Amino acid sequence: MSFNRLPTLSVAGLRAIELTAAHEAQLQRFYEANPEYSLIVSGQAPGPGDAHDTIHDILPEGWPFTRQWVIGFVDQQQTLVAMASVVSDLLAKSVWHIGLFMVASSLQGTGLAASLYGALEAWAKSGGADWMRLGVVQGNARAERFWASMGFVETRQRSNIEMGNSVNTIRVMAKPLAGGSLDEYLDLVPRDRPST
Repeated sequence: MSFNRLPTLSVAGLRAIELTAAHEAQLQRFYEANPEYSLIVSGQAPGPGDAHDTIHDILPEGWPFTRQWVIGFVDQQQTLVAMASVVSDLLAKSVWHIGLFMVASSLQGTGLAASLYGALEAWAKSGGADWMRLGVVQGNARAERFWASMGFVETRQRSNIEMGNSVNTIRVMAKPLAGGSLDEYLDLVPRDRPST
């Protein structure tokens, strides 16, 4: 049976919803109201199709996965305060990938990001995740500090990745959710070995 629940939040007044094509305008407004991430990683403001691209993202050919989610975190007024894109069983069973995780700029530094990530991690674990994986742009200092504080460690770097007007180095990072060593993870996902 497929896993279809959404994360349960412990933050009062917030709930998780699945963002679909019907939410494109809402997600686009969120991106435009919080342009810092786009400016840091792509050197440009959010483009008019960014929400569409997020919701309709297609993974590279040959990358196995089970399901993709775009999750919005909304307050009691249905205002989007954060979002995450997540892929289950990416490249290997039990490896879940966070493609994007954004919290409204006005709420950064409040502890909300850690609470929301904790809910995502517990949700992924309940859905069968033994590992979490993500990529963070080198030089995005706030994100690099955040993911390290959440227990992620770098497995490799990928250089010369074009993102909008920028060419970036991506730090591929992973975290065990059920014990296990980095070597065990790299046996599951050989493409994340430093030498590849």
